[in-house]
Amino acid sequence: MQQASGHTLKAFDEDIERLRALISQMGGLAEHAIEEAMRCLMQRDIEGAARVVEEDKKLDVLEIETERRAVQLIALRAPMAGDLRDVVAALKISGVVERIGDYAKNIARRVPLLENVGKIEPLSLLSEMARISTEMVHNVLDAFVERDAQAAVRVCERDAAVDDFYDSVFRTLLTHMMENPQNIGPSAHLLFVAKNLERVGDHATNIAEMVYYAASGEHMADRPGKSPR
Repeated sequence: MQQASGHTLKAFDEDIERLRALISQMGGLAEHAIEEAMRCLMQRDIEGAARVVEEDKKLDVLEIETERRAVQLIALRAPMAGDLRDVVAALKISGVVERIGDYAKNIARRVPLLENVGKIEPLSLLSEMARISTEMVHNVLDAFVERDAQAAVRVCERDAAVDDFYDSVFRTLLTHMMENPQNIGPSAHLLFVAKNLERVGDHATNIAEMVYYAASGEHMADRPGKSPR
């Protein structure tokens, strides 16, 4: 910050730490929502899935609070350079994390539609896909809190694994549908779940690019094989 007193610098540091804490809280809720939505899917837990949908409102509230604090911080502290990048990153990241929560909610809403469906082979692939996607979200938000540009790069590198899982799930479910027309409905729901998990991975990489820029002041180089989204 430009020509700031020690008191002003301390106040700004406290403000930005509160912003980071809010982002971390949002991230924890989003991670839990994905894990819980997948557990409900595996166990056909209708009541648990309804709770995931209902608790998404907490993320909406935190996003609004993060936005309010970020705008207030910019208005009152007039941060410059790296400080401003941190605040703008927090503002953008809160919106992306809220959307990640929406994907968990979307998955949870499919649970009642699969209540009476027997065992479907690709569920194990979806479980692993969810694990990687959730880890990416966790790691990228840690990178934001720690201002770790290289950790953000490592998160981006994991996105290829999520894409590979999606391709594998897609092929497996397509075969499943061709073998028996009765599988078409359930398989379509699981394809929807897989697409939501793939989007979680995409959003984690979007956050990683924001973190990299906030920490380094440079844009992350395009990754080999990165597809436009």
